[in-house]
Amino acid sequence: MLQHSQKDSPEYLAKKAFFDKVLTIYGRNAVMEALVDEAVTIHKLHLSKSNKDASVLETMKAIAKKRDIEVAYHDKQSLSRISKNAKQDQGVALDIVLEHFSDEESFKNSHKTYRVIALDAVTNPQNLGMIIRSCAAGNIDAILLPTKGAAQISPLVIKASAGTLFKMPLIKTSNLKNTLNSFKKDGANIYTLSSHASHSYKEQNYSDKTIFVLGNESEGVSPEIEAICNESIAIPMQRGVESLNVAVTASLLAFL
Repeated sequence: MLQHSQKDSPEYLAKKAFFDKVLTIYGRNAVMEALVDEAVTIHKLHLSKSNKDASVLETMKAIAKKRDIEVAYHDKQSLSRISKNAKQDQGVALDIVLEHFSDEESFKNSHKTYRVIALDAVTNPQNLGMIIRSCAAGNIDAILLPTKGAAQISPLVIKASAGTLFKMPLIKTSNLKNTLNSFKKDGANIYTLSSHASHSYKEQNYSDKTIFVLGNESEGVSPEIEAICNESIAIPMQRGVESLNVAVTASLLAFL
């Protein structure tokens, strides 16, 4: 963990900004997929000293050498602290630099207009991956992702996103309510989805700064987040269907 004084130095801030964008993945298949994709920026490859000889590990080391990626060797316990998943890391972890990770202020400073999808306690990794994929393909400038109480970036999310995670801007927040309020002060209009809303999502006049909030798979948007929102919009549905999967909803919004 980075240590800092009361007055952070420019060097510390630069280092912190870099490591805030670093994601550690684990497992031989996930690591190999990232290593062979030259569009992915990689910081470091971590291997356990206890690994038995295997061709896949030799291939990883060869790719790392070719791409000039640092390789670090650890005892099994140390590697588990890096991967945070000793049961599934298979003696391998990889630090990926997510170039499109951002913070709220940096995003607002660089975007005069935007459409953002905010996720309120979306917990299914496959849903998160599919949401990322749809947003990357569609008309969404960033995804606002809480760091607690929600699915986090993992090998399963990367797989479900079909690699689009490395292309989609993500804004991480430790407090979704505060961040949404900050965007609201910036002039953003915030919408939730409701089958009881009077306006269809296709008929709504959206402003230059729009945020759509999608909620938990079973509970929906939490009351405290719903209270912040300006308005609810509806996706008209036929044959008595009352709701859609959250990833499907994100897809429809992404292609407005």
